[in-house]
Amino acid sequence: MAILDKIYKRSEDMVFRKVGEECVLVPIRQGAGDLESIYTLNKTAARIWEMLDGTTKGIDIRNRITEEFDVTPQEAEEDLVHYLQELASIHAIVEA
Repeated sequence: MAILDKIYKRSEDMVFRKVGEECVLVPIRQGAGDLESIYTLNKTAARIWEMLDGTTKGIDIRNRITEEFDVTPQEAEEDLVHYLQELASIHAIVEA
């Protein structure tokens, strides 16, 4: 899939924070009190966020996810594509 051939990096407009056991993405360009713009990430989503470093292709992220988590390559690919599209829609990632 073409989206997995691309390299993405985290947007400078988004901050990743660990709050206790939770990981969250917080946009820094919107109002600080806008709780609807804070995104809670599960363990897999947080790991993917860490790998969006501007040097790693989507397909390589998919391969790492299949190694680190109990998912098939097809499940990992479908979920990763959906997640990357979602991150792009909220301007959390950009192509490197």
